[in-house]
Amino acid sequence: MNIGLTGGIATGKSTVASMLKQRGALLIDLDIIAREIVEPGQPSLSAIVDRFGPSVIREDGSLDRKKLGSLVFANTNERKALEAILHPAIRQVMKNRMTDYERTSPDKLVVVDVPLLFESGLEHYFEKVMVVYVPRSLQLKRLVERDGFNSEDAGRRLDAQMDIEEKRRRADIVIDNGGERERTEEQVERFWREMRLE
Repeated sequence: MNIGLTGGIATGKSTVASMLKQRGALLIDLDIIAREIVEPGQPSLSAIVDRFGPSVIREDGSLDRKKLGSLVFANTNERKALEAILHPAIRQVMKNRMTDYERTSPDKLVVVDVPLLFESGLEHYFEKVMVVYVPRSLQLKRLVERDGFNSEDAGRRLDAQMDIEEKRRRADIVIDNGGERERTEEQVERFWREMRLE
């Protein structure tokens, strides 16, 4: 079985992914894949430089993610141009890894951590979609405290994603991560037990 794991920025997807992994799930993290495909020498990095210019590259040849982020988060067209470069490459690596895991470990749950699952129209790749949920007000608070954004920048980042309430409505499974860690752990454990019974 496979599930797509998503949520919004600062909802705690990584926490839930880690809990599932501890229970024996195989994890495919699209944030990690997204970093792999823009390493020096990768075709996606060349395409980014062609589109956004050499200022998004650090002296060591690596991608300056903050610089690129400042260009794309404030501009929908620029963000879409970046997504057009990254998404096909990320999707291909994801599909390859899912196929490999399903072939080598057919009895394991494959969890694919996809930050923009609904926005990218990827739900059809998964048997079920799990959304890690916290209210928008808590997302904003966490972004400001965790990443040092001011509230305006944090709000823009949230606005660049589908509203968390819409994601919650579209989910097959919801894990509410707005309370204590133990409560999140209980929900993951309940899901794990129910899944094993199917």
